[in-house]
Amino acid sequence: MLSEERRALLVLNGIGLLVTAALTGWLYFFFVLRGIELWPFIRRIPVDIGGTRWGWNMAHLEGITNGLILLAFASAAPYLKLGPRQQTWFFYASLSFAWMFTLPAIANALFGTRGLALGGGPFGPSLANDIIFLTGWPAMIGVHIAFPLALIGAWKHCRERMGSRQAGPESET
Repeated sequence: MLSEERRALLVLNGIGLLVTAALTGWLYFFFVLRGIELWPFIRRIPVDIGGTRWGWNMAHLEGITNGLILLAFASAAPYLKLGPRQQTWFFYASLSFAWMFTLPAIANALFGTRGLALGGGPFGPSLANDIIFLTGWPAMIGVHIAFPLALIGAWKHCRERMGSRQAGPESET
């Protein structure tokens, strides 16, 4: 089980990602409208926000998805039986992938890139794309550490609970 401090930090970061997703959602909204319209307060202020609809959708959803994953991990922590080193790896890998999938997705939206391949792949080359691609590696490594550890921890917890249930006193009939 994760320490209370680490669980609290997962919750704080999860909420931080949801707030980031909400702010990204506002930019997405203004991108679609091609201006700021907040009737009755602001009638219309034209703005030119770069990027693509796909990019803004992805940025918004990355924040929501990763924020909810961190909140789920914090909630599931009592059911994850991990050793001290596994807990440390799980915690830092989770924070790493959650933020490092979300922030590059926002950069992709702003720069109109995809960041999926060095050199741009089929989407065309740019320096922004290559930098965003390289920042994706901590997230790729982190997600492939955190999810298996969560599965291992849940499996160990279930196996321990089922084992103690079978070894316990017989139920009265």
